[in-house]
Amino acid sequence: MAKDQLGLFDTPPSRREIRFSLGVVAFLFVAVLVILPIQDTKWREIAAFVPTIDSVMFLGELIIATLLYAQASVYRSRALAVLATGYVFGALLLIPHAMTFPGAFAQNGLLGAGTSTTGWIAFFRRMAFPIAAILYVLLKRADSTQQPALDRSPPGALAWLLAALVLAAGVTLLSVAGQQLLPPLFLSRSQGNYPILVTVNAATIALTVVAIWMLLRQRKSVLDIWLLVALAGWLLQSLLNLPIHARFTLGWYGLFVLMFVSSAVVMLALIAESNRLYARLALSVAARERERDTRLMSMDAVAAAMSHEAGQPLTSVSANASAALNWLTQPRPNVERAITAMRATVEDTRRTFAVIKSIRSMFAKGLAGPTEIDLNELARETAAFLDRELSGRKVSLELALDDALPPVRGDRVQLQRVLVNLLTNAMESLDSTRGRPRSIAVSSAQMNGSEVLLEISDTGAGIAHEKMAQIFEPFFTTKSTGTGLGLSLCRTIVEEHGGRLWASNGREQGAIFHMQLPRISALAP
Repeated sequence: MAKDQLGLFDTPPSRREIRFSLGVVAFLFVAVLVILPIQDTKWREIAAFVPTIDSVMFLGELIIATLLYAQASVYRSRALAVLATGYVFGALLLIPHAMTFPGAFAQNGLLGAGTSTTGWIAFFRRMAFPIAAILYVLLKRADSTQQPALDRSPPGALAWLLAALVLAAGVTLLSVAGQQLLPPLFLSRSQGNYPILVTVNAATIALTVVAIWMLLRQRKSVLDIWLLVALAGWLLQSLLNLPIHARFTLGWYGLFVLMFVSSAVVMLALIAESNRLYARLALSVAARERERDTRLMSMDAVAAAMSHEAGQPLTSVSANASAALNWLTQPRPNVERAITAMRATVEDTRRTFAVIKSIRSMFAKGLAGPTEIDLNELARETAAFLDRELSGRKVSLELALDDALPPVRGDRVQLQRVLVNLLTNAMESLDSTRGRPRSIAVSSAQMNGSEVLLEISDTGAGIAHEKMAQIFEPFFTTKSTGTGLGLSLCRTIVEEHGGRLWASNGREQGAIFHMQLPRISALAP
């Protein structure tokens, strides 16, 4: 798959994404530093706080799981399926967590909860994410060393969902019915059992550090970067949880806010990257349709050129062969004239083959129905036509058009195809541009009083010197999926309008395509 068609599972992160993710981690770190000095400050109990934030995180984590299951189906990835299942498991545990929290729905919680039931549910939930991240890394490596993705069967989302449901039910049952088997995390409704809390938090911290280390060691994708951000938030939560001795303090409330931010950042990143992926797909489909139209136009032009150029010698072949047959079938055959006609037939046959081999023009000579054309208006119309694609590729277009430009005569559709092709090539050359503005400029001017000039320049990589002389040759292309007919057809169209089309590199960067056409007053009547 081409680089610009990859999804967030395989796409390497850009520098901007790395900088932004580091900024999020720095923000979380500063938030912890702000909370630490006041973390033991008592705050009033807000009965609706835990159910509210659990509900928001439940919805967010289900959205994350849905997006990950969709990606797992596309890439046939067990790694993504396991990660999605981890999020489903964590989301399901939020239901008993809110129901058993003391004071949320009942004084001591629902479901027959004990003093430490909610704490143990929260502990198992905090353990789930780093474990899912570790399994994700291990399975991603295993998938990359096995058969290609298309040869693997897609993971069954229903089976993984059932596994998450069974695990969540087991953890809830253990935390509620089997609470006597677990050490007490809390001594009362608000007072924690500090030694046990330190032990379970240390286990969470250890698992989170292992998950971060494993993610850092592998080749990172966009998804990996945001998982690292979430794990960093998870680690900061656990570190903040260490000095907290009781519930309903500022530190305790801040812990829940960090949990929410860590979950939300992955959800927002997945949504943004998925939207960008679909935008790329839409642009790719539009480009493919345009390439298809160009191919059909080129093939029609080649067929018309062959019909035009080869038609005359083939007519001579037919006429001379008929003449030879006529001389030989007369009552008194004229062998000498028949031989002369057959020799002419052989010569015409050779000329036909020579014409076929030498055809370089992409369409038949002559313009069909030329009209008066304002090149400035045509450039603006083409820019408006490509506006959506320019915006999707984040390319700016500048028009510097001479208002006094005289009109030209020609086929409006053909000249617009030239502009579309040149602008599309300019946009594609900007795809690999990094660290400088992505822009295209279209300018027009008068030349020598009898000609007009339209130039399309970009800030892309330019054209290699050794390829400059070849880019207009038929079937020569620098694209992996190109036909090599676009620029050849463009030059042929311009030349059939009595003009010239050539290319050069910019002074500092990029390439410039120059289209020179005779003004309408300079054309012969």
